[in-house]
Amino acid sequence: MPKLPEIIVKEWENRQRTCILTTVDPQGKPNAVYVSCVRKYDESTMIIADNYFDKTKANILSGSKASLLFITKDRKSYQIKGSIKLHTSGVYFEDMKSRNPEEMPGHAAAVLSVAEAYSGAKQLL
Repeated sequence: MPKLPEIIVKEWENRQRTCILTTVDPQGKPNAVYVSCVRKYDESTMIIADNYFDKTKANILSGSKASLLFITKDRKSYQIKGSIKLHTSGVYFEDMKSRNPEEMPGHAAAVLSVAEAYSGAKQLL
């Protein structure tokens, strides 16, 4: 499984809190949502809390790929792309629930498996 480049691992710690998660529906129509409950689980996996997904959930369940965009406090942008699946039990779900704010529902853990990574337009992976 591909691993995030070292620069993204480092810059992840310097990111602004909110990221953008993008999926597409079966007809290719994109949907982008702000997400703030996001964690780098390891160098190959990102976990996003499904607190209020609607179209995003439907897109993931239909087999959509995903893109996670974040910006650093120094205003550098990075994008991680790959396959995404929802987990409502198991290790990823439990990890998400343990870190998700109590007031948030945490319906599922959206698990993004890293396939590509970019810094702006430059492909890093």
